[in-house]
Amino acid sequence: MRNLMSHHEAHRSNRIGWLRAAVLGANDGIVSTASLIIGVAAANATQETILLAGVSGLVAGAMSMAAGEYVSVSSQSDTEKADLAIEKKSLETDIDFEKNELATIYQNRGLEPVLARQVAEQLMAHDALGAHARDEIGISETVRAQPVQAAFSSAVTFTVGAALPLLVAWTTPGNNLIVAVAISSLFFLACLGAVAARAGGASIAIGAIRVTFWGALAMGLTSIVGDIFGVVV
Repeated sequence: MRNLMSHHEAHRSNRIGWLRAAVLGANDGIVSTASLIIGVAAANATQETILLAGVSGLVAGAMSMAAGEYVSVSSQSDTEKADLAIEKKSLETDIDFEKNELATIYQNRGLEPVLARQVAEQLMAHDALGAHARDEIGISETVRAQPVQAAFSSAVTFTVGAALPLLVAWTTPGNNLIVAVAISSLFFLACLGAVAARAGGASIAIGAIRVTFWGALAMGLTSIVGDIFGVVV
């Protein structure tokens, strides 16, 4: 009993909602702003124009991320609420069917029929809707959609991510700007991938590599576009 009381497992699934939005926001902030700065710089724009483009990209991107996350997660939340309403109505009109349905789910997971029925009855006596939401629909408080949290996390982390390459562009002379922004942004992305992987319990090396790869690809393609057109804004 002592070992069971002292044993504690630090699960990370409760971080899914905010971690996904935060990583997505920071990643987009770094990649989109750095790519925008590099693309405009490759077109031989002045540093003032480059900074203006970067700041505009930061503001527009942060608002876009917040709005996009809010709308997307709100849609998920609406679907969850609709499913719960259907389940609640079914519990009110045909509770025996719902007990059998839940018992069948537990039986399919490996419980004996009698035990599965007992488990279903006890869980439904405690919280019928919660039991069906979790085991039939797959909705739990841990991963339930939270639109405001997702929108805020994305907007804040996008702003922080976008500010990093923008700060490098602001402090770096024109001739070295592209190289400095590219190298520093790849470093920022590697750190982001490593931190996100660490928070999620995944491989730090893999997390850093996959984020850095796609960031490098985005910056490289944007630089080519800017160089091809070569337009001085």
